Amino acid sequence: MTPSNAAVDPASRVQASFSQQSIMALLGAKLDTVEPGRVDIVLPYRADLCQQNGFLHAGISTTIADSAGGYAAFTLFGPGEDVLTSEFKMNFLAPAKGDRFVASGRVVKPGKRLSVCQVEMHAYDGEHATLCVIGLLTAVRVTPR
Repeated sequence: MTPSNAAVDPASRVQASFSQQSIMALLGAKLDTVEPGRVDIVLPYRADLCQQNGFLHAGISTTIADSAGGYAAFTLFGPGEDVLTSEFKMNFLAPAKGDRFVASGRVVKPGKRLSVCQVEMHAYDGEHATLCVIGLLTAVRVTPR
């Protein structure tokens, strides 16, 4: 892929931005699915990311869900634009226990300035998935100076 194509290709732009997030590297999170309006992030189980009962900490769940939603919106933005989260609401439905966690973001309503995304975080025990977090996120399209 040429540099000019990389600037236009949403998956390449998401990967380039994601690789700059030191928090994702610190957590060990990786991009999985990147499609227009949809992004999945996978986080392998690590005991040091869990709370006192052995469940993935709520702050870690929301961190990967936030990034999945923001990047889902970002896939629909143009070159030279960036994304920030302006608001999110998460509902915790079940304790997050498993061998890996998958946060998914999907654009529900794209907009010129604001995009609304649904986010979910599932805990996987083998192939069995448990929906642990569901929420709504508002992403803002910004042009860095």
